[in-house]
Amino acid sequence: MASLNNQPSKKAIRSPGGSAGSSQGKANSSGQTVKFARRTSSGRYVSLSREDLDMSGELSGDYMNYTVHIPPTPDNQPMDTSVAVKAEEQYVSNSLFTGGFNSVTRAHLMDKVIDSEVTHPQMAGAKGSACMMPACDGKVMKDERGVDITPCDCRFKICRDCYMDAQKDTNLCPGCKEPYKVGDFDDDEGPEYERGGALQLPGPDGNRDPNNMSVMKRNQTGEFDHNRWLFETKGTYGVGNAFNPPEDSGYDNDGFGPGSMDATEKAFKPLSRKIPIAAAIISPYRLLIFIRLIVLGFFLHWRIVNPNDEARWLWMMSIICELWFAFSWILDQTPKFFPINRATDLEVLYEKFDLPSPSNPTGRSDLPGIDMFVSTADPDKEPPLVTANTILSILAVDYPVEKLACYISDDGGALFNFEAMAEAASFADLWVPFCRKHNIEPRNPDSYFSLKVDPTKNKSRTDFVKDRRKIKREYDEFKVRINGLPDSIRRRSDAFHAREEMKMLKHMRETGADPLEQVKVPKATWMADGTHWPGTWSVPSSDHAKGDHSGILQVMLKPPSPDPLMGGADDKLLDFTDVDIRLPMFVYMSREKRPGYDHNKKAGAMNALVRTSAILSNGPFILNLDCDHYIYNCKAIREGMCFMMDRGGESICYIQFPQRFEGIDPSDRYANHNTVFFDGNMRALDGLQGPMYVGTGTMFRRFALYGFDPPNPDKVAAQKAATAATSDSETQAEPLTAPAPSQTTQPMSASDFDPDLDTNLLPKRFGNSTMLAESIPIAEYHGRPLADHPAVKFGRPPGILRVPRDPLDATTVAEAVSAISCWYEDKTEWGDRVGWIYGSVTEDVVTGYRMHNRGWHSVYCITKRDAFRGSAPINLTDRLHQVLRWATGSVEIFFSRNNAFLGSMRLKVLQRLAYVNVGVYPFTSIFLIVYCFLPALSLFSGQFIVSGLTITFLAYLLTITLCLIGLALLEVKWSGIGLEEWWRNEQFWLTSGISAHFAAVVQGILKVIAGIEISFTLTSKSSGDENEDVFADLYLVKWTALMIPPIVVALVNIIAIAIAVSRELYAVNAQWAKLVGGVFFSFWVLAHLYPFAKGLMGRRGKTPTIVFVWAGLIAITLSLLWVAIAPPAAQGLGGFQFP
Repeated sequence: MASLNNQPSKKAIRSPGGSAGSSQGKANSSGQTVKFARRTSSGRYVSLSREDLDMSGELSGDYMNYTVHIPPTPDNQPMDTSVAVKAEEQYVSNSLFTGGFNSVTRAHLMDKVIDSEVTHPQMAGAKGSACMMPACDGKVMKDERGVDITPCDCRFKICRDCYMDAQKDTNLCPGCKEPYKVGDFDDDEGPEYERGGALQLPGPDGNRDPNNMSVMKRNQTGEFDHNRWLFETKGTYGVGNAFNPPEDSGYDNDGFGPGSMDATEKAFKPLSRKIPIAAAIISPYRLLIFIRLIVLGFFLHWRIVNPNDEARWLWMMSIICELWFAFSWILDQTPKFFPINRATDLEVLYEKFDLPSPSNPTGRSDLPGIDMFVSTADPDKEPPLVTANTILSILAVDYPVEKLACYISDDGGALFNFEAMAEAASFADLWVPFCRKHNIEPRNPDSYFSLKVDPTKNKSRTDFVKDRRKIKREYDEFKVRINGLPDSIRRRSDAFHAREEMKMLKHMRETGADPLEQVKVPKATWMADGTHWPGTWSVPSSDHAKGDHSGILQVMLKPPSPDPLMGGADDKLLDFTDVDIRLPMFVYMSREKRPGYDHNKKAGAMNALVRTSAILSNGPFILNLDCDHYIYNCKAIREGMCFMMDRGGESICYIQFPQRFEGIDPSDRYANHNTVFFDGNMRALDGLQGPMYVGTGTMFRRFALYGFDPPNPDKVAAQKAATAATSDSETQAEPLTAPAPSQTTQPMSASDFDPDLDTNLLPKRFGNSTMLAESIPIAEYHGRPLADHPAVKFGRPPGILRVPRDPLDATTVAEAVSAISCWYEDKTEWGDRVGWIYGSVTEDVVTGYRMHNRGWHSVYCITKRDAFRGSAPINLTDRLHQVLRWATGSVEIFFSRNNAFLGSMRLKVLQRLAYVNVGVYPFTSIFLIVYCFLPALSLFSGQFIVSGLTITFLAYLLTITLCLIGLALLEVKWSGIGLEEWWRNEQFWLTSGISAHFAAVVQGILKVIAGIEISFTLTSKSSGDENEDVFADLYLVKWTALMIPPIVVALVNIIAIAIAVSRELYAVNAQWAKLVGGVFFSFWVLAHLYPFAKGLMGRRGKTPTIVFVWAGLIAITLSLLWVAIAPPAAQGLGGFQFP
């Protein structure tokens, strides 16, 4: 891996023999070649040959050169491991890695990431002591606390590169001239067992690994490869089989110390439980569904056999609409037969995974790792301050720090986002320990400081008020720095650009060029360290535009130490004595984008995050959040783990948390909370095969995202037994017996889960990264529940996840960079079977459907305190466009192979109906629009959908209405939603149904039939009040074509009521019965459109003129059209007719 120094490279002037092993370049597992190159101060890379380096001597100060990390060979033995690992880790965390299609993967060492001061030792660009070597301005290596590492007893301060040179050249300390001694430096004191807290995996020769390396990465130093040993010998981790103590050591035969007890001998306690709905509620609810279904059938039969001969066209239209409404109601209602509630037990989770014991004296957690994904694309539409607050809430979550990794995908590649995330990582140095010290909730600083409650409630520490005042001041300064970043970046870039222009003018004078010739220097965006930003520039240019830039990877916060790191009174601004000051791993990623490639929007970004995280941290679980959704309950991850780690959890593909929103108007005019769906429909689906995936707030099992079927222990064991019987003739003669319990706790290869998957064909499915392929069975094995009960047929032994993971090295990060290149997914199954599925606007629903279709189950986790909170559009136009996008995705699903009608037999019947409804519901808009016009047509024509308001019709109508009211009341009861929320949902259902849903159907049909794509965009805007108002957007009226159908429906019904009443008033023989029927249904339509009409009025009549122009024009046109089609006849002396 190539690395960058800020000084002339010592390797450049070394004899050729000293670098023979690297002069030809080194190919990593992706086939990428690392080349020698130099980077100019303007950011341009220039390739160099080996001869160029040997002949160069002292290079110009304007250049910065690469060195090559030489792999260990017999002639190049590794240095002192403890120092080497820390040096490599520090180098990785301080380097910006870039690469992509047909380009070299490079690491740019950054001494300065942001303009403000960086103090946390885990963060890139953290300040440190200067190297004492002459002519070297490098930074001294640091430990987890930021204390300088001095590898020699003389305490001579030396940087990483100088230390590597001294090791490989003379092995003498430049200070005291004494040889470096392997093992002189060791920052971990005490017996290895006490440090680790878990027994380590021995090698085949019985030797313990002195570095305590985990199996998360390939070994880079030539030592024993645990990963290969694990899968070639079918060995396992953990207590009982990872350590073979001496007979007289006091350990029992299972590897437990004196007085310890095997986890399987403890009383089994479930981590979660189902809470059924009370029979007094659910039984009448199901009964009413059957009654309404039967009555609806009789009513439709009566309607069909009793036509209205006077207005058959009106009768026919109504019958067709009512038949479709009945079908749609069945699709929506039948999956609600089995709603359930769930509860978790966090105390049992702590006892099983975090409680100190004789086998785990330090209390190191046995919980699996989790990778948190946040995605953003455009800093103009998604403010980086909002994203930074989300990141801070993740970094402060209540979960083992060493098991947590946070990744952010910046699909726009903006330096604004990059530096904002760096500022967030720097501020986390204070915010995260403050949250841990005082048990802060919520851990989003903006939301916390905006709370309208007493902040001292439930706080017992005397220094809380002082600490809160200090952290509030620091947060205000943090916001000012974030908001000032665009101007800071612009001024910095202008200054560097002026410098480059001056250099170019000087060069032109020296070369005798034409002084009148215009200076051509690209206007670049510059980073804080004075080099070009490799992503998108403010003034786009080739290789630096939104759709054309290199892949970028920066480890903002390196992985923390495995054990707690307690703060002190003088370490920080606040007193963090006895507070763990470690921060979780945090990685910034911007995938490569090039013209001509389909990057698949958010789904493509999420898949890039999946591959990157698999190589860097490989958490068995993934939780994805939108950039505006933050963690409101710091224990939410533990709540989800209660389901994943419980008995039967191995068949759960994801945990879906409900979406909760802030900033919604008190009346929730446009049903933004969507509680009927999240608390009703999703809770009901939880009683079937599980809730749908709704895009955010979802905890995935990584193995399920890879496109595998859920594990079947009996099938896997039978396959292994059959394979063993076929290969051994002796065992073939013996009858097959049931597999031993230990067989179900063994790690398996990918082909064990998918017999059709040949190991040699892994690159065809997952790409050509061997690190990614090797991480798959490890992620599956680490994600299993504990095998602490005989009923757990597919578990893992306790204790195997207490082993620390490896520090990051440059080769690993370089592999991750290649995995986010634009070409990586070519000819693979990413987006088709693996990861987030491509081809739909609503990729979330399709991804969840694919998992359910393979037989996986999902769980709905409603926590007592909301798990996550986010923002939602409260403006009418924005809300309609949001619904339009969802409905467009549903239409795409209906016309694709993801239609649930084509699902496999593993999809349960009621679950299939729910997914069918997802693809069908937008088509209801066609019949809904017709039905909304029927009352007006009835009033215009003087006819009704039935021949008369007979007792039979009224009895059916009353029964169906009472059943509907009863179902609504009972559903409100078992789901916990309010009756007003239910009514708001009904109102917006009609508004969106005749506008956004209908537009989505038209758009989908045109796309399928003619390949025409229609984009509904804003055509005019009206600004709200300038005074600051939380709900200012609610009153903002922005005209859109989606408003036309509801306006037409409302105006036509109002005009129809006026005409019909006038006609009956002037009629000799008034037919009030038909008038009442038509007027009643017209008012039913208008009542549903009331929030829409209120939204059109804006605030104090600030309605765009175009609304009144359209309304008047449409009303006049319809009136004239009706007069032309059916002119009313005079009805005697008192008759009424149009002039």
